[in-house]
Amino acid sequence: MVSTPLLYCITFNIIIQDIVPKENPDNDNPLPLSKGKEHLNSAINPKRHQHAEKRGATLSLDDYVNGIKSGNRTVLSRAITLIESTKTEHRDLAQKIIEQYLPATGHAVRVGITGVPGVGKSTFIETLGNHIIDRGRRLAVLAIDPSSTRSKGSILGDKTRMETLARSDHAFIRPSPTSGALGGIARTTRETIYLCEAAGYDTIFIETVGVGQSETAVHSMVDFFLLLMLAGAGDELQGIKRGIMEMADAIAINKADETEQKALQQAVGEYQRALHLYPESESGWQPRVTTCSALTSDGITEIWELIMEYVELTKKNGYFDSKRKRQAKYWMYDTIKNRLENHFFGHPKIKQLTPAMEKKVLNGELTSFRAAQQLLDQYFNTIQNKP
Repeated sequence: MVSTPLLYCITFNIIIQDIVPKENPDNDNPLPLSKGKEHLNSAINPKRHQHAEKRGATLSLDDYVNGIKSGNRTVLSRAITLIESTKTEHRDLAQKIIEQYLPATGHAVRVGITGVPGVGKSTFIETLGNHIIDRGRRLAVLAIDPSSTRSKGSILGDKTRMETLARSDHAFIRPSPTSGALGGIARTTRETIYLCEAAGYDTIFIETVGVGQSETAVHSMVDFFLLLMLAGAGDELQGIKRGIMEMADAIAINKADETEQKALQQAVGEYQRALHLYPESESGWQPRVTTCSALTSDGITEIWELIMEYVELTKKNGYFDSKRKRQAKYWMYDTIKNRLENHFFGHPKIKQLTPAMEKKVLNGELTSFRAAQQLLDQYFNTIQNKP
């Protein structure tokens, strides 16, 4: 069967414009709550034994709300799996859980971290994560990785890359869903942020692969966007697009311990000049370029101080709150678009007609616009005539 992308763009430009990609998560089964899997100690989670621990036990809304509030990471994981599910009853329950906590969310610092494979993201995240945990913060690490739909695994799937962080009672690591298009993964990540904040995590790291649309998705849900780069490797080799660099609030050149000082300083100068070519941000912040070594921890303290300096500045001038409000509005329209798309392409009549329409377009028998319009007409007629 021919794939749908040819008709997709024109079809949804007709329905709704200026809103982003596609949602199709297909993880249907909430994680079982396994005995012995709860990692928080009793000091952090004194009520953990009050939660249902029987394998596969069904939790009520109160079980989820109380479990998340007390910091139970197993209950938090199960709630996130509800968000990732395609089953209506799971998604409805997830929304009820989020609504219980909505007034208490929004307090965390949300940081997007990107950079192509090989730049040392996992080591960097673990080193920076341990640094801020040592200073009393609680950290949740999330991922947006659409490539996991092909590789059946996520860039954060192997938690052994972050062994120390994964063992910490003050950290929560959640891999990207291993199925679903970017739109769906972005939606679940946004909702997961709310749950992590409700569970008491005051810092959220969102990692992405660094070579495509996922960076735009991450930028729409974070306060600070950090781009990790290497010295001595051109943009073409690193796969970094200009648009991604333009979104960056800071560039950190990692693996400084493996780089000659001359090459390091040259890279700093090049990236600084590149950043100055972009229009000044309305945030009032001038993007910085710094160096670090996640392996030796050199420069890690400075990067966290830089992030907090940005937060302080933007909270003071009002940009922090205004950006959060714009993001919330964007998420609303993005959700509408995704739900419309799912309903359209999931409709039995559209599933039946689409292959023939695609064939006509590919054979030059029908224009893309006409094919899209005919599919839309069929869709609207069907739902309007539905009893």
